Amino acid sequence: MSQTVGAWLRHPTVSKMFSFGVIGIGNAAIDFGIFSIAYQLLSVPLIPANVIAWLVAVSISYVMNTMITFRAESGRVLRRRDYLTFVASGTVGMVANTVTLLLLSYIMPVYAAKIGAIFTAFIVNFAMSHFVVFRTPPRA
Repeated sequence: MSQTVGAWLRHPTVSKMFSFGVIGIGNAAIDFGIFSIAYQLLSVPLIPANVIAWLVAVSISYVMNTMITFRAESGRVLRRRDYLTFVASGTVGMVANTVTLLLLSYIMPVYAAKIGAIFTAFIVNFAMSHFVVFRTPPRA
């Protein structure tokens, strides 16, 4: 049983998901912090505060994932085209994040809803990064 679990944990996709998650924890803290400052201290409305926080976090996420998680696919080179693709694909995650935040804010405190929204966005963003932005080119 432990060999099966060990092999599973060494699978490249699982390893990438773990790395993406660790980076995501840092980015979630940045997202949450910026959201809190904008929403609480600056009285920015819910959706604009969320979008501002997302823009900062997605930019940091692109750099970290290019250099660490998807280093083999990116060659650790920051490219404008890849960044724009990352942001475009991340928009799907931001929409999922914002919709989740808005819906959950009706049934729970805003900050609890924000945590749920970040978790939802993690799933969407990993899928988009893995299958769209940093996909392995097809073999010739």
